[in-house]
Amino acid sequence: MSIASRNAERARELASLHSFVRVGASYEEVLDDPEVDAVYIPLVNSLHREWTLRSLSAGKHVLCEKPLAMNASEADEMAGAADRARLLLMEAFMYRFHPRTRGFVESLQHPLHTNAWFGFTLSDPSNYRARAALGGGALLDVGCYAVSATRWILGEPDEVFARIRRGGSGHDSVDMSVAALLHFPEGATASLWVSFESPEVQGLEVVERGATKSLEKPFTWRDTDNPYVLMVESFGRSVIEDQPLAIPTSESVANMRVLDRIREAGDPELSR
Repeated sequence: MSIASRNAERARELASLHSFVRVGASYEEVLDDPEVDAVYIPLVNSLHREWTLRSLSAGKHVLCEKPLAMNASEADEMAGAADRARLLLMEAFMYRFHPRTRGFVESLQHPLHTNAWFGFTLSDPSNYRARAALGGGALLDVGCYAVSATRWILGEPDEVFARIRRGGSGHDSVDMSVAALLHFPEGATASLWVSFESPEVQGLEVVERGATKSLEKPFTWRDTDNPYVLMVESFGRSVIEDQPLAIPTSESVANMRVLDRIREAGDPELSR
């Protein structure tokens, strides 16, 4: 195993906690390591495409932090590169691996409407989430969860309506709060709200024909079933045992398309 960071001391500290064999002097050194078969990319959103493509070019399978890319065009390019290299690429949506969440979704019958929300207070203006150039903004950071859960339950929307409240100034202006309404081909609807301006809140509600169901903390719940561990184990099985990915790249590209549509519907200036 190998790890690298822009901060060498931080890399050594993390390696000591997890008994890593090597600490790479750079990301490139990790990719050049012949004993490394797969890499996890936890970098800021704006670097996902670059380092995914570089990792695939180096012959490594890739588990890339969510959101997979800055937009659907980038995600599609990354998926294509993985296919051509015959390597695996999976978006690290850990919440989808928790048995509690999977059980909730699988229990649903005839959903008519979903409501998903995820917000917290972003108080540090220097945080990458507040910087547009680094892929900041509430839509990409927490909105990707709300869109993913909605699509998991209802499929692909045919209409998207949105409103976006922006913060910051100039080139570093980002979406601070986003509200969206989605309509689906068979008549179901969904509402989404994500924000950097609220107390820490998150939830998922589903209205069915015969019942209303809700899931508390659907995106960050942790107990004896650690979703991060379950995700890595699933990805590892796909790499080692040639099993299908739990989250195929087609799913990630589709999620980015809906995020793009929300951005465009809410504020055309945010289109990238």
